[in-house]
Amino acid sequence: MINTDIRYFIYARKSTDEADRQVLSIGSQLAELREYARREGLDVAREFVESKTAKEPGREVFNDMLTRMERGAARGIIAWHPDRLARNSIDGGRVIYLSDTGVVQALKFPTFWFDLTPQGKFMLSIAFGQSKYYIDNLSENVKRGIRQKLRDGVWPSCAPFGYRNDVKNHTIRVDSLRAPFVRKAFELYATGDRPVKEVRDYLRAAGVLGRRGKNPLSSSQCHVMLRNPLYYGVMRHKGELYEGRHAPLIAKALFDRCQEMFKNISKPRSTGLKPFVYRGAFRCAACGCFITTETQKGRNYLHCTKKKGSCSEHFVREEEMDRLVRKALARITLPPALVDQALANIKTEGAKAARAGTEAARELRAELAALNGRSDKLVDLLLQGAIAQPEYARKQARLVNDKKELEGRLEAFVLR
Repeated sequence: MINTDIRYFIYARKSTDEADRQVLSIGSQLAELREYARREGLDVAREFVESKTAKEPGREVFNDMLTRMERGAARGIIAWHPDRLARNSIDGGRVIYLSDTGVVQALKFPTFWFDLTPQGKFMLSIAFGQSKYYIDNLSENVKRGIRQKLRDGVWPSCAPFGYRNDVKNHTIRVDSLRAPFVRKAFELYATGDRPVKEVRDYLRAAGVLGRRGKNPLSSSQCHVMLRNPLYYGVMRHKGELYEGRHAPLIAKALFDRCQEMFKNISKPRSTGLKPFVYRGAFRCAACGCFITTETQKGRNYLHCTKKKGSCSEHFVREEEMDRLVRKALARITLPPALVDQALANIKTEGAKAARAGTEAARELRAELAALNGRSDKLVDLLLQGAIAQPEYARKQARLVNDKKELEGRLEAFVLR
Protein backbone atom coordinates (compact mmCIF):
# COMPACT_ATOMS: atom_id res chain seq x y z
CA MET A 1 0.00 0.00 0.00
CA ILE A 2 1.36 3.40 -0.99
CA ASN A 3 1.59 6.08 1.69
CA THR A 4 0.51 9.34 0.01
CA ASP A 5 1.09 11.56 3.07
CA ILE A 6 4.59 12.44 1.83
CA ARG A 7 5.71 12.55 -1.78
CA TYR A 8 9.32 11.62 -2.55
CA PHE A 9 11.98 12.45 -5.08
CA ILE A 10 14.41 9.69 -6.10
CA TYR A 11 17.97 10.95 -6.50
CA ALA A 12 20.68 8.82 -8.15
CA ARG A 13 24.22 10.05 -8.73
CA LYS A 14 27.53 8.61 -9.88
CA SER A 15 30.66 10.45 -10.91
CA THR A 16 33.91 9.40 -12.53
CA ASP A 17 35.86 10.01 -9.31
CA GLU A 18 38.06 7.26 -7.97
CA ALA A 19 35.89 7.24 -4.85
CA ASP A 20 32.78 6.26 -6.83
CA ARG A 21 34.22 3.33 -8.74
CA GLN A 22 32.76 0.79 -6.32
CA VAL A 23 29.37 2.50 -6.16
CA LEU A 24 26.44 1.03 -8.07
CA SER A 25 25.86 2.41 -11.54
CA ILE A 26 22.99 4.84 -12.01
CA GLY A 27 20.86 2.15 -13.62
CA SER A 28 21.45 -0.21 -10.69
CA GLN A 29 20.73 2.55 -8.17
CA LEU A 30 17.43 3.40 -9.85
CA ALA A 31 16.38 -0.25 -9.92
CA GLU A 32 17.19 -0.68 -6.23
CA LEU A 33 15.53 2.59 -5.22
CA ARG A 34 12.34 1.86 -7.18
CA GLU A 35 12.10 -1.57 -5.58
CA TYR A 36 12.73 -0.01 -2.15
CA ALA A 37 10.00 2.60 -2.73
CA ARG A 38 7.56 -0.11 -3.86
CA ARG A 39 8.38 -2.30 -0.87
CA GLU A 40 8.03 0.55 1.62
CA GLY A 41 4.91 1.96 -0.03
CA LEU A 42 6.47 5.37 -0.82
CA ASP A 43 4.84 7.76 -3.29
CA VAL A 44 7.49 8.80 -5.84
CA ALA A 45 6.79 12.09 -7.60
CA ARG A 46 9.89 12.27 -9.82
CA GLU A 47 13.35 10.84 -10.41
CA PHE A 48 16.52 12.93 -10.61
CA VAL A 49 19.67 11.52 -12.20
CA GLU A 50 23.09 13.20 -12.21
CA SER A 51 26.60 12.29 -13.31
CA LYS A 52 28.75 14.76 -11.43
CA THR A 53 31.07 14.75 -8.44
CA ALA A 54 29.65 15.82 -5.08
CA LYS A 55 32.93 16.92 -3.51
CA GLU A 56 32.21 20.51 -4.57
CA PRO A 57 28.93 22.46 -4.49
CA GLY A 58 27.22 23.52 -7.69
CA ARG A 59 25.42 20.42 -8.98
CA GLU A 60 22.62 21.68 -11.21
CA VAL A 61 20.29 18.67 -10.88
CA PHE A 62 20.74 18.43 -7.10
CA ASN A 63 20.07 22.16 -6.65
CA ASP A 64 17.01 21.94 -8.92
CA MET A 65 15.63 19.09 -6.80
CA LEU A 66 16.02 21.03 -3.54
CA THR A 67 14.51 24.14 -5.13
CA ARG A 68 11.43 22.14 -6.16
CA MET A 69 11.17 20.78 -2.62
CA GLU A 70 11.23 24.32 -1.25
CA ARG A 71 8.24 25.03 -3.52
CA GLY A 72 6.40 22.03 -2.06
CA ALA A 73 6.66 19.58 -4.97
CA ALA A 74 7.84 16.86 -2.54
CA ARG A 75 8.79 16.46 1.13
CA GLY A 76 11.10 13.45 1.03
CA ILE A 77 14.20 12.12 -0.76
CA ILE A 78 15.13 8.53 -1.56
CA ALA A 79 18.84 7.91 -2.25
CA TRP A 80 21.16 4.93 -2.05
CA HIS A 81 23.36 6.45 0.70
CA PRO A 82 23.94 9.93 2.23
CA ASP A 83 27.18 10.23 0.24
CA ARG A 84 25.04 10.30 -2.94
CA LEU A 85 23.54 13.57 -1.67
CA ALA A 86 26.67 15.34 -0.50
CA ARG A 87 30.42 14.99 -0.08
CA ASN A 88 30.96 18.64 0.85
CA SER A 89 29.95 20.68 3.88
CA ILE A 90 27.77 23.20 1.98
CA ASP A 91 25.39 20.70 0.36
CA GLY A 92 25.34 18.51 3.46
CA GLY A 93 24.56 21.51 5.65
CA ARG A 94 21.79 22.59 3.28
CA VAL A 95 20.05 19.19 3.50
CA ILE A 96 20.21 19.26 7.31
CA TYR A 97 18.95 22.87 7.39
CA LEU A 98 16.00 21.98 5.15
CA SER A 99 15.25 19.14 7.58
CA ASP A 100 15.31 21.64 10.47
CA THR A 101 12.90 24.00 8.69
CA GLY A 102 10.48 21.22 7.67
CA VAL A 103 11.09 21.48 3.92
CA VAL A 104 12.55 17.97 4.01
CA GLN A 105 10.42 15.77 6.23
CA ALA A 106 11.86 12.37 5.34
CA LEU A 107 15.10 10.90 4.00
CA LYS A 108 15.09 7.24 2.98
CA PHE A 109 18.23 5.18 2.33
CA PRO A 110 18.32 1.40 1.74
CA THR A 111 21.81 1.33 3.28
CA PHE A 112 21.48 3.90 6.11
CA TRP A 113 19.02 4.59 8.91
CA PHE A 114 17.59 8.10 9.29
CA ASP A 115 14.76 9.49 11.37
CA LEU A 116 13.68 13.12 11.69
CA THR A 117 14.87 13.39 15.29
CA PRO A 118 17.87 15.10 16.91
CA GLN A 119 19.61 11.73 17.01
CA GLY A 120 18.79 11.07 13.33
CA LYS A 121 20.09 14.49 12.26
CA PHE A 122 23.23 13.94 14.33
CA MET A 123 23.85 10.59 12.64
CA LEU A 124 23.19 12.17 9.24
CA SER A 125 25.73 14.94 9.93
CA ILE A 126 28.26 12.27 10.91
CA ALA A 127 27.56 10.40 7.64
CA PHE A 128 28.09 13.61 5.64
CA GLY A 129 31.29 14.31 7.60
CA GLN A 130 32.58 10.80 6.94
CA SER A 131 31.85 11.20 3.24
CA LYS A 132 33.77 14.47 3.14
CA TYR A 133 36.67 12.98 5.12
CA TYR A 134 36.83 10.02 2.75
CA ILE A 135 37.00 12.16 -0.37
CA ASP A 136 39.52 14.57 1.18
CA ASN A 137 41.72 11.74 2.40
CA LEU A 138 41.51 10.02 -0.95
CA SER A 139 42.56 13.23 -2.68
CA GLU A 140 45.60 13.54 -0.41
CA ASN A 141 46.54 9.92 -1.05
CA VAL A 142 46.34 10.47 -4.81
CA LYS A 143 48.47 13.64 -4.58
CA ARG A 144 51.00 11.86 -2.40
CA GLY A 145 51.17 9.01 -4.92
CA ILE A 146 51.76 11.49 -7.76
CA ARG A 147 54.55 13.22 -5.82
CA GLN A 148 56.21 9.88 -5.10
CA LYS A 149 56.03 8.89 -8.77
CA LEU A 150 57.69 12.17 -9.72
CA ARG A 151 60.46 11.63 -7.15
CA ASP A 152 60.99 8.18 -8.65
CA GLY A 153 61.36 9.76 -12.08
CA VAL A 154 58.06 8.45 -13.46
CA TRP A 155 55.65 10.71 -15.37
CA PRO A 156 52.26 10.24 -13.60
CA SER A 157 49.89 11.44 -16.31
CA CYS A 158 49.08 10.99 -19.98
CA ALA A 159 52.17 10.85 -22.17
CA PRO A 160 52.87 14.07 -24.08
CA PHE A 161 53.12 14.16 -27.86
CA GLY A 162 56.11 12.08 -28.95
CA TYR A 163 55.72 9.53 -26.16
CA ARG A 164 53.34 6.66 -25.37
CA ASN A 165 52.08 5.40 -22.02
CA ASP A 166 53.61 2.05 -21.10
CA VAL A 167 50.73 0.54 -19.11
CA LYS A 168 52.67 -2.59 -18.19
CA ASN A 169 55.64 -0.76 -16.63
CA HIS A 170 53.62 2.31 -15.51
CA THR A 171 55.85 4.78 -17.31
CA ILE A 172 56.22 6.47 -20.71
CA ARG A 173 58.27 5.34 -23.70
CA VAL A 174 59.33 6.99 -26.94
CA ASP A 175 56.78 6.94 -29.74
CA SER A 176 58.97 5.83 -32.66
CA LEU A 177 56.53 7.30 -35.22
CA ARG A 178 56.11 10.79 -33.75
CA ALA A 179 59.46 11.30 -31.95
CA PRO A 180 61.43 12.26 -35.12
CA PHE A 181 58.90 15.00 -35.88
CA VAL A 182 59.26 16.36 -32.33
CA ARG A 183 63.05 16.58 -32.74
CA LYS A 184 62.67 18.26 -36.12
CA ALA A 185 60.17 20.76 -34.67
CA PHE A 186 62.67 21.79 -31.99
CA GLU A 187 65.48 22.04 -34.54
CA LEU A 188 63.38 24.22 -36.86
CA TYR A 189 62.35 26.61 -34.11
CA ALA A 190 65.87 26.81 -32.66
CA THR A 191 67.16 28.33 -35.91
CA GLY A 192 65.26 31.52 -35.16
CA ASP A 193 64.00 31.69 -38.75
CA ARG A 194 60.79 29.71 -38.20
CA PRO A 195 57.95 31.02 -36.00
CA VAL A 196 55.70 28.59 -34.17
CA LYS A 197 53.08 28.79 -36.94
CA GLU A 198 55.59 27.54 -39.50
CA VAL A 199 56.56 24.68 -37.18
CA ARG A 200 52.87 23.85 -36.95
CA ASP A 201 52.54 23.99 -40.73
CA TYR A 202 55.51 21.64 -41.10
CA LEU A 203 53.88 19.08 -38.79
CA ARG A 204 50.58 19.39 -40.61
CA ALA A 205 52.22 19.03 -44.03
CA ALA A 206 53.92 15.86 -42.77
CA GLY A 207 50.51 14.46 -41.83
CA VAL A 208 51.29 14.36 -38.11
CA LEU A 209 48.20 14.11 -35.90
CA GLY A 210 47.81 14.79 -32.19
CA ARG A 211 48.20 12.35 -29.32
CA ARG A 212 44.80 10.78 -29.95
CA GLY A 213 45.41 10.53 -33.68
CA LYS A 214 42.35 12.58 -34.68
CA ASN A 215 43.28 16.22 -35.22
CA PRO A 216 46.51 18.01 -36.29
CA LEU A 217 48.44 19.96 -33.67
CA SER A 218 47.34 23.55 -33.12
CA SER A 219 49.66 26.52 -32.61
CA SER A 220 48.98 26.52 -28.85
CA GLN A 221 49.83 22.80 -28.65
CA CYS A 222 53.09 23.49 -30.47
CA HIS A 223 53.82 26.27 -27.96
CA VAL A 224 53.27 23.85 -25.08
CA MET A 225 55.46 21.21 -26.72
CA LEU A 226 58.35 23.59 -27.41
CA ARG A 227 58.28 24.83 -23.79
CA ASN A 228 58.00 21.42 -22.14
CA PRO A 229 61.27 20.36 -20.40
CA LEU A 230 60.08 16.75 -20.35
CA TYR A 231 61.55 16.34 -23.82
CA TYR A 232 65.11 16.73 -22.49
CA GLY A 233 64.44 14.52 -19.46
CA VAL A 234 63.11 16.88 -16.78
CA MET A 235 59.51 16.75 -15.56
CA ARG A 236 57.77 19.95 -14.48
CA HIS A 237 54.80 19.60 -12.12
CA LYS A 238 53.15 22.46 -10.22
CA GLY A 239 56.22 24.68 -10.57
CA GLU A 240 58.73 22.03 -9.41
CA LEU A 241 61.25 20.15 -11.54
CA TYR A 242 61.99 16.43 -11.21
CA GLU A 243 64.56 14.30 -12.98
CA GLY A 244 62.84 11.78 -15.25
CA ARG A 245 63.88 8.20 -15.97
CA HIS A 246 62.38 8.22 -19.47
CA ALA A 247 64.53 8.53 -22.59
CA PRO A 248 64.89 12.19 -23.66
CA LEU A 249 64.12 13.15 -27.25
CA ILE A 250 66.40 16.20 -27.45
CA ALA A 251 69.46 17.65 -25.75
CA LYS A 252 69.10 20.36 -23.12
CA ALA A 253 71.20 22.71 -25.26
CA LEU A 254 68.62 22.49 -28.07
CA PHE A 255 65.78 23.12 -25.60
CA ASP A 256 67.61 26.16 -24.19
CA ARG A 257 68.06 27.61 -27.68
CA CYS A 258 64.32 27.32 -28.25
CA GLN A 259 63.61 29.15 -24.99
CA GLU A 260 65.95 31.93 -26.10
CA MET A 261 63.94 32.21 -29.30
CA PHE A 262 60.76 32.63 -27.23
CA LYS A 263 62.44 35.42 -25.24
CA ASN A 264 63.41 37.22 -28.43
CA ILE A 265 59.93 37.15 -29.97
CA SER A 266 59.04 40.63 -28.71
CA LYS A 267 62.49 42.11 -29.34
CA PRO A 268 63.04 44.08 -32.57
CA ARG A 269 65.15 42.19 -35.06
CA SER A 270 68.06 43.91 -36.77
CA THR A 271 68.10 43.72 -40.53
CA GLY A 272 71.66 42.35 -40.50
CA LEU A 273 73.88 41.73 -43.52
CA LYS A 274 73.12 39.22 -46.23
CA PRO A 275 75.31 36.10 -46.01
CA PHE A 276 77.26 36.59 -49.25
CA VAL A 277 80.21 34.22 -49.68
CA TYR A 278 82.83 36.80 -50.66
CA ARG A 279 81.72 39.69 -48.45
CA GLY A 280 84.82 41.72 -47.53
CA ALA A 281 87.19 39.19 -49.10
CA PHE A 282 88.59 41.17 -52.06
CA ARG A 283 89.72 44.66 -53.00
CA CYS A 284 89.53 46.25 -56.40
CA ALA A 285 92.81 45.89 -58.35
CA ALA A 286 92.26 49.28 -60.01
CA CYS A 287 91.35 51.61 -57.13
CA GLY A 288 91.83 49.57 -53.94
CA CYS A 289 88.20 49.80 -52.75
CA PHE A 290 86.37 46.81 -51.34
CA ILE A 291 84.49 44.47 -53.65
CA THR A 292 80.84 44.20 -52.71
CA THR A 293 78.07 41.77 -53.74
CA GLU A 294 74.51 42.53 -54.74
CA THR A 295 71.61 40.46 -56.05
CA GLN A 296 69.94 41.26 -59.35
CA LYS A 297 67.16 39.09 -60.82
CA GLY A 298 68.01 36.19 -58.56
CA ARG A 299 71.77 36.16 -59.28
CA ASN A 300 74.69 37.49 -57.22
CA TYR A 301 77.16 39.91 -58.81
CA LEU A 302 80.46 41.26 -57.44
CA HIS A 303 81.67 44.78 -58.28
CA CYS A 304 83.75 47.64 -56.90
CA THR A 305 82.13 49.88 -54.27
CA LYS A 306 83.67 52.94 -56.02
CA LYS A 307 84.08 54.74 -52.72
CA LYS A 308 87.00 56.76 -54.12
CA GLY A 309 85.19 57.80 -57.27
CA SER A 310 84.59 56.27 -60.68
CA CYS A 311 86.24 52.92 -61.47
CA SER A 312 86.71 51.20 -64.82
CA GLU A 313 86.40 47.63 -63.49
CA HIS A 314 83.25 45.75 -64.53
CA PHE A 315 81.05 43.46 -62.47
CA VAL A 316 81.50 39.70 -62.37
CA ARG A 317 79.01 36.98 -61.53
CA GLU A 318 79.52 35.00 -58.32
CA GLU A 319 79.70 31.71 -60.26
CA GLU A 320 82.63 33.09 -62.29
CA MET A 321 84.36 34.22 -59.10
CA ASP A 322 83.93 30.68 -57.72
CA ARG A 323 85.67 29.27 -60.81
CA LEU A 324 88.59 31.73 -60.53
CA VAL A 325 89.07 31.06 -56.82
CA ARG A 326 89.07 27.28 -57.34
CA LYS A 327 91.58 27.62 -60.17
CA ALA A 328 93.89 29.71 -57.98
CA LEU A 329 93.67 27.26 -55.08
CA ALA A 330 94.39 24.31 -57.36
CA ARG A 331 97.86 25.78 -58.10
CA ILE A 332 98.82 25.81 -54.43
CA THR A 333 100.97 22.82 -53.30
CA LEU A 334 102.88 22.07 -50.11
CA PRO A 335 106.38 20.58 -49.90
CA PRO A 336 106.37 16.89 -48.80
CA ALA A 337 108.36 17.69 -45.65
CA LEU A 338 105.83 20.30 -44.60
CA VAL A 339 102.96 17.85 -45.26
CA ASP A 340 104.63 15.19 -43.09
CA GLN A 341 105.20 17.72 -40.33
CA ALA A 342 101.57 18.90 -40.50
CA LEU A 343 100.27 15.31 -40.29
CA ALA A 344 102.55 14.59 -37.32
CA ASN A 345 101.31 17.73 -35.59
CA ILE A 346 97.69 16.69 -36.21
CA LYS A 347 98.37 13.27 -34.73
CA THR A 348 100.06 14.78 -31.67
CA GLU A 349 97.27 17.27 -31.13
CA GLY A 350 94.72 14.47 -31.50
CA ALA A 351 96.41 12.46 -28.75
CA LYS A 352 96.50 15.52 -26.52
CA ALA A 353 92.79 16.17 -27.17
CA ALA A 354 91.93 12.55 -26.34
CA ARG A 355 93.79 12.78 -23.01
CA ALA A 356 92.13 16.11 -22.28
CA GLY A 357 88.73 14.64 -23.14
CA THR A 358 89.27 11.69 -20.80
CA GLU A 359 90.27 14.03 -18.00
CA ALA A 360 87.31 16.33 -18.69
CA ALA A 361 84.92 13.35 -18.64
CA ARG A 362 86.35 12.26 -15.29
CA GLU A 363 85.82 15.76 -13.89
CA LEU A 364 82.24 15.83 -15.21
CA ARG A 365 81.47 12.49 -13.51
CA ALA A 366 82.85 13.88 -10.26
CA GLU A 367 80.67 16.99 -10.60
CA LEU A 368 77.62 14.79 -11.22
CA ALA A 369 78.34 12.79 -8.09
CA ALA A 370 78.69 16.03 -6.12
CA LEU A 371 75.34 17.28 -7.47
CA ASN A 372 73.65 14.05 -6.39
CA GLY A 373 75.05 14.52 -2.90
CA ARG A 374 73.82 18.12 -2.78
CA SER A 375 70.36 16.97 -3.87
CA ASP A 376 70.22 14.42 -1.03
CA LYS A 377 71.32 17.06 1.48
CA LEU A 378 68.67 19.43 0.17
CA VAL A 379 65.96 16.83 0.80
CA ASP A 380 67.29 16.29 4.33
CA LEU A 381 67.14 20.06 5.01
CA LEU A 382 63.53 20.13 3.82
CA LEU A 383 62.54 17.19 6.04
CA GLN A 384 64.26 18.82 9.01
CA GLY A 385 62.38 22.06 8.41
CA ALA A 386 65.60 24.01 7.85
CA ILE A 387 64.34 25.41 4.54
CA ALA A 388 60.85 26.26 3.27
CA GLN A 389 59.17 24.46 0.38
CA PRO A 390 59.49 27.40 -2.09
CA GLU A 391 63.22 27.67 -1.44
CA TYR A 392 63.60 23.89 -1.79
CA ALA A 393 61.73 23.92 -5.11
CA ARG A 394 63.91 26.75 -6.44
CA LYS A 395 67.20 25.11 -5.45
CA GLN A 396 66.09 21.66 -6.56
CA ALA A 397 65.12 23.02 -10.00
CA ARG A 398 68.57 24.56 -10.35
CA LEU A 399 70.25 21.28 -9.35
CA VAL A 400 68.15 19.26 -11.81
CA ASN A 401 68.97 21.60 -14.68
CA ASP A 402 72.68 21.66 -13.79
CA LYS A 403 72.70 17.88 -13.69
CA LYS A 404 71.04 17.60 -17.10
CA GLU A 405 73.53 20.05 -18.56
CA LEU A 406 76.48 18.05 -17.18
CA GLU A 407 74.97 14.82 -18.49
CA GLY A 408 74.65 16.38 -21.94
CA ARG A 409 78.30 17.50 -21.90
CA LEU A 410 79.42 14.08 -20.69
CA GLU A 411 77.45 12.36 -23.45
CA ALA A 412 79.11 14.64 -26.01
CA PHE A 413 82.55 13.52 -24.77
CA VAL A 414 81.56 9.86 -24.98
CA LEU A 415 80.29 10.21 -28.55
CA ARG A 416 83.51 11.85 -29.77
